[in-house]
Amino acid sequence: MDWSKWIRQLHRWLSIIFTVTVIANFVAMALGEPPAWVVYSPLPPLFLLLFSGLYMFVLPYVVRWRGEPARERIGSA
Repeated sequence: MDWSKWIRQLHRWLSIIFTVTVIANFVAMALGEPPAWVVYSPLPPLFLLLFSGLYMFVLPYVVRWRGEPARERIGSA
């Protein structure tokens, strides 16, 4: 199991969920005063996006620090 691929796929799906919740938030605000759960609904996916994005950002530096060959960093195409 390649964790990097799973994290990358999770990050993509989280970005879609985040975008949908932000759009729903704007629609709810246009219709009137939205309930608190609608206003705060984008926050959970945003925090998960933060952690998965930081993981993907740091991963190349960790691999380089460990000294693994470049062939293993790239992976199979």
